[in-house]
Amino acid sequence: MILVVDNSLGTLFKLTSFGESHGDVIGIIIDGTPAGIELDLDNIQKQMDMRKPGQSHLTTSRKEEDKVKVLSGIFNNKTTGAPICLIIKNEDRDSSEYEKFRNYLRPSHIDYTALKKYGGFNDYRGSGRFSGRITAGFVMAGAIAKQVLRKFEIMIFAYTKRIGNVIDENSYDEIKIETLLELREKSLVRAVNTEKSKFMKGLVEDVKIERDSIGGVISCIIRGFPVGKGGPIFNSLESNISKAIFSIPAIKGIEFGAGFNAASMKGSEHNDPWILKGGKIITSKNDSGGIIGGISTGMPIEFSIAVKPTASIGLPQKTVNIGTMENTEIEFSGRHDPCIVPRVIPVVEAMVAVVLLDCLLIDGFIPRVF
Repeated sequence: MILVVDNSLGTLFKLTSFGESHGDVIGIIIDGTPAGIELDLDNIQKQMDMRKPGQSHLTTSRKEEDKVKVLSGIFNNKTTGAPICLIIKNEDRDSSEYEKFRNYLRPSHIDYTALKKYGGFNDYRGSGRFSGRITAGFVMAGAIAKQVLRKFEIMIFAYTKRIGNVIDENSYDEIKIETLLELREKSLVRAVNTEKSKFMKGLVEDVKIERDSIGGVISCIIRGFPVGKGGPIFNSLESNISKAIFSIPAIKGIEFGAGFNAASMKGSEHNDPWILKGGKIITSKNDSGGIIGGISTGMPIEFSIAVKPTASIGLPQKTVNIGTMENTEIEFSGRHDPCIVPRVIPVVEAMVAVVLLDCLLIDGFIPRVF
């Protein structure tokens, strides 16, 4: 017997995700939101629009409105304290390609691993429960968490740092989040640097013509998060953020602060000296990424994540037909993103917001009633 118990995240601010790519709906249940918080429902929809398919020629041609419907927990635009349930409908569903290649193991997809775990009972259409489409629920929950955090001047910003071999090496530590948001939303690839954005866009367009895909790197900055939050060992703030980030399909790596570059640094280079500035204790640099010992330092929390190339491509690939148990080739012509990095950005912000709000509620930082 297979028991599925891995669809929830969080302790006090707790999410339960449901739905499949080609099912009727995608949804999220959010438990633990303090009562009386006024929400901007239009902002939730705006966050969803950043993630939805078909938003430009650089994304999948699947067209979904992704209109958010509130089923419970919000009344007169305020949280009631009851579980919040939000859904979107799956309307533009085309399962024909998945039926056609049902017995073909798509390279770097979950077909074989899911078959072995669930015995063939899982919904395979559009990768079912394993599809990136389930992240729509993450974004809905994160949009609420972000609104609560903003009331405490905690800001989260993610952007495209790299696509393929095009890298934005600039630091944006001194630039206001509002300015960075304006720059990012002018870019189809959601980069901040205008020149790099052009090259990234061109690379994605070339890859699309080749019927291939490309990966990239997303960087995230959190400002205003208070010092002393999180915990050691198994309740590390880094651990909890990493778990949430790795819940996003296609994420293959994460690094905080200096990250893997720390492996080539000396202690004298990596250590962040403490200084007094304006009567406040801070560090003179931030190679720790705002977290030491699993606990926030009060400095900006900074991390970067690696996003793999979309597994679904239009080029012929070797595989196995499990119906005939023969080696064969597959040439999949479904609707896919040549690069999913730009659409992952709102998901990253959402998952970080969920973790940070849960952390603050656990530490009693945010009152249960506003």
